[in-house]
Amino acid sequence: MGDAHPRQEGPVDLRLVPPASAAWATAALTLDATPGIVVGLVLGCLVGAVALLAARRSGGGRARFTVAASLLCVAAAAASAGLHGADLRRGPVPALAGRYPTVTAEVELTSDPRLTRPRVSGDHAVPDSVLIDAEVRRVEGLEGDVVATRTPVLMLVDVRAAGRVAAGESPWLRLLPSTRVRVTGRLAPPLTGGDRIAAVLRVRGPRAPQVVREPSAVQRTAGRLRAGLREATDPLPADARALLPGLVVGDTARITPELDEAFKETDLAHTLAVSGSNLTIVLALLLGPPGLAQRVERRGLAPRLGIPLRATALLGGALTLAFVVVCRPDPSVLRAAACGAVVLLALATGRRRSLVPALATAVLLLVLYDPWLARSYGFLLSVLATGALLTLAPRWSAALRGRGVPPRPAEALAAAGAAQALCAPVVAVLSARVSLVAVPCNLLVEFAVAPATVLGFAALATAPVAMPVAEALAWCASWPAGWIARIARAGAALPGGGVDWPGSWAGALLLALVTAAVVLLGRRLPGRPWLCAVCGMVFLLAVVRPPPLTRVLTGWPPPGWRLAMCDVGQGDATVLAAGGGTGVVVDAGPDPEPVDRCLRTLGITRVPLVVLTHFHADHVAGLPGVLRGREVGAIETTGFEEPLDQVEFVRNQARARHLPVLRAVAGERRRAGPLDWEVLWPPPQPVPQPDGPNDASVTLLVRSGGLRMLLLGDLEPPAQRALLRSPAGGSVRRVDVLKVAHHGSAYQDPDLIRAVAPRLALISAGVGNPYGHPAPGTVAALKAGGARVLRTDRDGALAVAGMAGALRVARD
Repeated sequence: MGDAHPRQEGPVDLRLVPPASAAWATAALTLDATPGIVVGLVLGCLVGAVALLAARRSGGGRARFTVAASLLCVAAAAASAGLHGADLRRGPVPALAGRYPTVTAEVELTSDPRLTRPRVSGDHAVPDSVLIDAEVRRVEGLEGDVVATRTPVLMLVDVRAAGRVAAGESPWLRLLPSTRVRVTGRLAPPLTGGDRIAAVLRVRGPRAPQVVREPSAVQRTAGRLRAGLREATDPLPADARALLPGLVVGDTARITPELDEAFKETDLAHTLAVSGSNLTIVLALLLGPPGLAQRVERRGLAPRLGIPLRATALLGGALTLAFVVVCRPDPSVLRAAACGAVVLLALATGRRRSLVPALATAVLLLVLYDPWLARSYGFLLSVLATGALLTLAPRWSAALRGRGVPPRPAEALAAAGAAQALCAPVVAVLSARVSLVAVPCNLLVEFAVAPATVLGFAALATAPVAMPVAEALAWCASWPAGWIARIARAGAALPGGGVDWPGSWAGALLLALVTAAVVLLGRRLPGRPWLCAVCGMVFLLAVVRPPPLTRVLTGWPPPGWRLAMCDVGQGDATVLAAGGGTGVVVDAGPDPEPVDRCLRTLGITRVPLVVLTHFHADHVAGLPGVLRGREVGAIETTGFEEPLDQVEFVRNQARARHLPVLRAVAGERRRAGPLDWEVLWPPPQPVPQPDGPNDASVTLLVRSGGLRMLLLGDLEPPAQRALLRSPAGGSVRRVDVLKVAHHGSAYQDPDLIRAVAPRLALISAGVGNPYGHPAPGTVAALKAGGARVLRTDRDGALAVAGMAGALRVARD
């Protein structure tokens, strides 16, 4: 059963690290290399390795063998990468892609279909698409000849053309890997070089895929199990229903963009991916706590059932195989299985000295099996996290225990801190942001991940044979899963939960240096309790950012601010102060994150009314960010309901939160605290008939603290002239602040600009936008009328403060 205590070991064995690292770097660099370079590199390395191994009489035997092993690994990695890279250049598909032809092909799916998150392009939302990794097996050339091939492509299926998806119900989303389908689509080159695909295949219809070969038995089994888990989680609350399949088998189809962003903001996204921790948790249930694996009092199901060690090892191997089958046997799952098994083996045997070589061996074998992993950020993060658990975490845990921290909290804190220290620089490169709450959030969810995963796997296993039992297990798992979601949302809602960081490798190096400095400082803190308390208080204030303190330190938002124009890129989002953390929001911008961040910075927690001037995506797509974590009273919109997809989006958001949707009509007046406003446009029967959504924009005249502010939405000249001639035309003359229409475009009515004659003109536009907003002529006309012109693309977020006689503007 093992010794009473873990073995004592010497220094960590690092001999296999250089060969594995050399193979990793070689694979990353030679995937795009020409055959001549690959052959030359392979031959050169083989000759060098043979020469070193033949020189037995020279000194430095260990170093010589390490260099020889590295050269052999480089040769093997170059050969493997060369072969895999050649797959992208072989056959007719790469040549055809450069001509953008429409082709008919048989493709075999190599991944699960996934629905893209809608994105905003200009004033409209790009339609949802189904993304599928696939291999083209047969393609009909331009001359009608059929060619057999095996070329990796990315297949994009237009959801609108293939049948509108509501709640992920497209038949394309139900396809399983290894299914072979016949499609007709347009080939195009990949958007960027260095990817695993040779071309992009854009498919428009038919509504249902034409299957020519069913998936394999393994994939059908995995599909039934995954479908059973989804069915078992159907009755659960929304967050648990979305999160539990992701925690168990990496099925993130139900994760909403809002929840996904919360997990990214708190560096909890690793819990939604198939990782080694999933397998480690399941195997720990079999073996017991890893720290006791080599002790007589070892726990777990295996010793309780009287299973001997060898049989336990075989059972663990069977569980690992089942894990690979259920989570799909693709390279990412194999990587997770290898890394998870290495961590568990190292901890369970107590032989940490042999674990780093085991990790290096796993990395080497995986890179040789699939060289594209060498360019995968997910692979890099997985290896870094595993290495942190094997090297830094034990030392940090021992140091914490030496300073009086109980063993289990010390291990948890050391593991979270070590993984964050090594992974944060890479995450910063990907997101250009550093999470300050990552370690606390990971610590708070750690105790919930294991029960959610174990109960989820139990529900997965029982669903095919006893669905009521599976539903009961899923209900039990929903409690820890819901806790994880609440922690992610709470962490993402903190105003100082993250800071922007340079998204480059130079920024990663800077963050690594900052992290090292923090670690060195942290080693000196335990002996100074008062200094610990001060540092903890400073960190808490930095994360919570109480609005009064933030205002004192940064000057933003300025005291007594009346109107704030958020910097949301190429879109509109304006906030009208209504006192005491309350604000009326006019438009929401093209993305939820910038407007949410802006409202948090302004300290807005209550929104009595959200006014959406019209339904273009650059004004409404950010609505979830306004609704996130705030008390909202109602949504008011224009009566011109186009485009229809964005109208549906707004109504779905309102319906999900039980908010009334009102229609704004000229003559309507409202008040909220010190703020009152009047709707000037559109009239009940628009005159002239709007030539699109822009001319139906809700136009507001706002009064606050003696200031008169005119918000024009995206009105264009026909509606601007009609507004000036309408009964409300007299109200728009001589205002203090003008929110310029349509991002300052060239389409403005000169008579309206002269009549309004603002003292301050604010323009919301995105940096480097392709529309030329704001137009130089519009800016010049405003300045000629005596207005001071400020714009978000150059000045950032803007806040208007003061009274009628003392107008002030602050920039964030």
